[in-house]
Amino acid sequence: MPREVIHIPCRVESLSILSADGQVDPALEPEIAGADLLRLYKTMLLARRLDERCVMLQRQGRMGTYAPNKGQEAASLGPAYALRPEDWLVPAFRECAGLLWRGWPLPTWMLSWGGYEAGNVVPEGIHDLPISVPIASQCQYGMGIAWGCKLRGQGQVCVTFCGDGATSEGDFHEALNFAGVYNLPLVMVVQNNGWAISIPRRCQTAAQTLAQKAVAYGFDGLQVDGNDILAMIVAAREAVEKARTGAGPTLIEAVTYRLSMHTTADDPKKYRKEEEVKEWEPRDPLLRFSTYLRKKKLLNPGVEKVMDEEIAAEIAAATQAYEACRADPVEFFEHMYAEMTPELRAQQAELKAYLASQHSTAPQPDAARV
Repeated sequence: MPREVIHIPCRVESLSILSADGQVDPALEPEIAGADLLRLYKTMLLARRLDERCVMLQRQGRMGTYAPNKGQEAASLGPAYALRPEDWLVPAFRECAGLLWRGWPLPTWMLSWGGYEAGNVVPEGIHDLPISVPIASQCQYGMGIAWGCKLRGQGQVCVTFCGDGATSEGDFHEALNFAGVYNLPLVMVVQNNGWAISIPRRCQTAAQTLAQKAVAYGFDGLQVDGNDILAMIVAAREAVEKARTGAGPTLIEAVTYRLSMHTTADDPKKYRKEEEVKEWEPRDPLLRFSTYLRKKKLLNPGVEKVMDEEIAAEIAAATQAYEACRADPVEFFEHMYAEMTPELRAQQAELKAYLASQHSTAPQPDAARV
């Protein structure tokens, strides 16, 4: 029998609307109210300033290891903007802008990176999960939520985020396979920032794109300029609407770049060249979007000044609220399970005894000098 070409109906497309210098393609420009455009820009700017403050706090020993979002703000904000409040968002750990848009308080973001359990508590009324650092684990959570959304039949959609490194994990592929088999209302957004810590994209896969991985699971993939907020909104809107109407999942590859380190425990100069970073800096999503807004006469020095002042005040208040929090280390054992196991109770008792002994043997202040 002769060989025959198998015709696969799934599509893989590429989308970009704003050029690197902020020029817009009028044929693809989405209709977004001016007030929303300014709020989107302010959210991106707030995420960038919050990012800078968290890095500073970590360097001063006032926060734990932190994973910067610098350069990737548009990749999470676009999909968040496309969602309804009743929809679900499942983040990895670089979705600060998207979570801020969804209503997460700034101190909660800071508390999570500070190691406080309160930072993992989802605000009342928000259909999100807390940040997930273990690579690709959240892909399964998102798929499960999307499955639940389909079973409930109320038109809800789940958008889940992961990085390019996650596409080498089994959790990612299992989630996509189930999403395809059961035609789930899932939008998987891969933030392809070029690096999985120190492993470059070329070492992750021989595939031309990450978007095409969707084809193997029976649905469409879309490669988007992840530093183009307008393109991310258009792509997410289409994917969300498709999912909401029962037409199944979509994989969005957001091509972006990590302008900072992987985490504050990392030195990117050891594995990537500064020339590469310099090449990406002009494509910064904030620079491109601000140029677009100025051309639309929505952004000017006066508006920017007000934004800067409001953001500075918000971050100052958030930092004060974050640093006002205190935690008793013996409480850590209480958050492992709904009910503490005998082993955890024994460990907690041991820690309590140790802390008490340290307190009793600590040097006491000289009464004459007090």
